[in-house]
Amino acid sequence: MIADTAHSVRDPVGLRWPVVDGIPFLRAGRRELAEAALGHLDAGEGEAALVLLLADQDDWWRGPQAETAALRQLVRERQGLSLREAMRLLAWGPVADYFAHRWTDPTFLAGLALAEAHWNAPGRAFELACGIGHHLRELARRGVAVTGADVVFAKLWVARHWVVPEARLICLDAAQEWPVLGSFDLVACHDAFYFLEPKGPILAALRGLRDPRRGLLLIGHVHNRDWPNLSAGAALSAGEMAALLPEAALYEDAELTRALAGARAPRRAAVEVLRGVEAFAAAEGPGLQAARAVSGLLALPPEGAGLRRNPLYDEAGRIAWPSERYGREYGALATYPPATNQPLRAALTGATREAARRRELVDLPEGW
Repeated sequence: MIADTAHSVRDPVGLRWPVVDGIPFLRAGRRELAEAALGHLDAGEGEAALVLLLADQDDWWRGPQAETAALRQLVRERQGLSLREAMRLLAWGPVADYFAHRWTDPTFLAGLALAEAHWNAPGRAFELACGIGHHLRELARRGVAVTGADVVFAKLWVARHWVVPEARLICLDAAQEWPVLGSFDLVACHDAFYFLEPKGPILAALRGLRDPRRGLLLIGHVHNRDWPNLSAGAALSAGEMAALLPEAALYEDAELTRALAGARAPRRAAVEVLRGVEAFAAAEGPGLQAARAVSGLLALPPEGAGLRRNPLYDEAGRIAWPSERYGREYGALATYPPATNQPLRAALTGATREAARRRELVDLPEGW
């Protein structure tokens, strides 16, 4: 991609694509939308272009369309809005619940455990389907230069303004030809690979981003097709996962969460075992070592982080799920107890360390 104007780039075949807030919109399947946004940008109508892009969703989306007036309010008032207010204006519904509480949910902790167990001290990291940047934020705060790609422009825009402003962000379809992105020490796709097709070529593209000498590939929380999962997608069987990643270390996703909660190394699982679990994960790379204990490098917030009580607790200190579905999907594997007496605010100290590990206390973005 070559910079074309202050608000556009040009691809190798000469097509122009819009760039808003530093995020190139490259979705091959949304060419008409890209041209409409470019028309507004070329005319100096930045707000109109941004509203168009914020309304776009992925092809799995079955929720309501955000109202244009709400999106205009979001664009105009964003500096005074919280992350949760922004997601309400975007009309994300249950997805907003998922993103607002992802810092404490067991699938996010499993992703942290997978990365810490095979930590290779990356200098540069890439995440496909990065959402609003939860994992990117954790890496960036450890000094890693992060790049994230997602099919939904609005998620990247939210990441830019509320979660991980320093990230390099790109909007594209995973199945299209990707622009040249460089080489990375860590390449990941968490809680999304089961949505993506065609899996073989996408996995090959992810492998192609790894530094050939030391690059680590992490595929986290892949739904098992042989389990009655709650979410839509194109899930895999355990055998298919193993065939796609024949040299990888495979884990039950719930085992990764338990390893983080117990500050121990996760145990690898054979395909026969994984056939009966809800979701699995994989780590692959040259000279992959045995998993290390998940003691705190990513499992705990950085030193000096300010903590607050997990917002899933109500004023009385009891869990109040944002929805019945959320409780059904995440409650069984939650690492935090059903009730707490932790303070509303605290610092990470020896006394609060285990509460932070359990996510009774949590390190949320300032604008949460």
